[in-house]
Amino acid sequence: MNSSMSLSKEQNAILAGEKGETLAKVMETMVRYGELFGATSMVEITSEYNHLVTSFGLKALGAVYDLLNQLIETGAVSKQKFSVDPRPLDKNVPSGFIQNIVFQKFMYTKQDEYEAQLKKLGLLNEDAFTCTCYMKEVGNVPKQGEVLSWSESSAVVYANSVLGARCNRNSGIIDLMGSVVGYVPYFGLLTDEGRRAKWKVEIRTSKKPEAQLLGSAIGMKVMEDVPYIVGLDKWLGTLDEDARTYLKDFGAATASNGAVGLYHVEGITPEAVEYGKALLEKDARTYVIDDAELQRIYDNYPIIWKDKAAKPKLCFMGCPHMSLKQLTDWTEKVTAGLKKSHQSKVVIPTVFTASPGVIKEFEKTEYAEKLKQTGIVLSYICPLMYMNNPLSTSMPVITSSNKLRTYTSARYYTDAEILEHITDGRKR
Repeated sequence: MNSSMSLSKEQNAILAGEKGETLAKVMETMVRYGELFGATSMVEITSEYNHLVTSFGLKALGAVYDLLNQLIETGAVSKQKFSVDPRPLDKNVPSGFIQNIVFQKFMYTKQDEYEAQLKKLGLLNEDAFTCTCYMKEVGNVPKQGEVLSWSESSAVVYANSVLGARCNRNSGIIDLMGSVVGYVPYFGLLTDEGRRAKWKVEIRTSKKPEAQLLGSAIGMKVMEDVPYIVGLDKWLGTLDEDARTYLKDFGAATASNGAVGLYHVEGITPEAVEYGKALLEKDARTYVIDDAELQRIYDNYPIIWKDKAAKPKLCFMGCPHMSLKQLTDWTEKVTAGLKKSHQSKVVIPTVFTASPGVIKEFEKTEYAEKLKQTGIVLSYICPLMYMNNPLSTSMPVITSSNKLRTYTSARYYTDAEILEHITDGRKR
């Protein structure tokens, strides 16, 4: 193919088929992808691991399985080991008989076959199924400045913002194609110019803003642009474990309620610490967020339950997956909440989700038995994949995840409200 992009000798050789027809097609895919976004060259992926978004063996994805078989048969596998988003099924998560039939007989019928393909392509390990691959318990933690071929919006925005790596918001399959050929097109968030902020966001709240709510407000305002956030460091302090957990949830909301792939937090995130307000475009617009603005955002979320006053039948926490610290903190919160309301177990079936690696570490702690006593189910599942079942959609499900609220029928509540719902039977 003729390309407007400036390719290296090796890249041209791959495109010409000198390393096989399959790899040539993969390179052509990445070149055409880059051309759509105005890329003029390709750059080498420098991270040790990749991350893929497609983790679910939906029956409808027949073309994907055929493509992966072709890659495997011709030896065009990933140059990097990779993690992948969470599995869609867990028998321990509450679900009805008919729900399970839909899950197992109509939706995720190819799960085992698909996972077998992933192993042949370069799956990191059996536990590498999570949307929070960048946690130390998982081990896929890119370094600042490394070039990635990731997808999964919440992982990409975290890698770009909190870790200072460089990655565009790639789609499923494109993430794998980049890793197979070893190159990605150079545009957008890979470039210095693309990482400059078009918005200055001023935080003027009277207390630490809810991470998911603040992220939602910013995402809906700036959409795909890069925001530079001022005033949040007052509440976060330093980039410690608490701040990283906060930014995990905050970033997921910016990426799902908008299309943010990178944000800078003054005094906190690495590029903001290094360059400060020099990251701001000269004509950057300003967005002020105070208590009233957050309340306005919250009050305008649509409630799409058929019965808006229905009693919740299920609660999901962990979209994106919870950190080890979140699991321990929430175990203490729930235990205290149940004691206060004179309940022995949660009054709404509740599922906490985390990566298999985090769960294994959590189970080594004293908190694991305490959480079990509350009646909460701890799972590695993807809540969004659970909610994609038509029978799940009709259920009144609550969550403190703005990502889950955006993509499903789940209803959003703040962390404090969720705690009250699941520990106090009088709450409606």
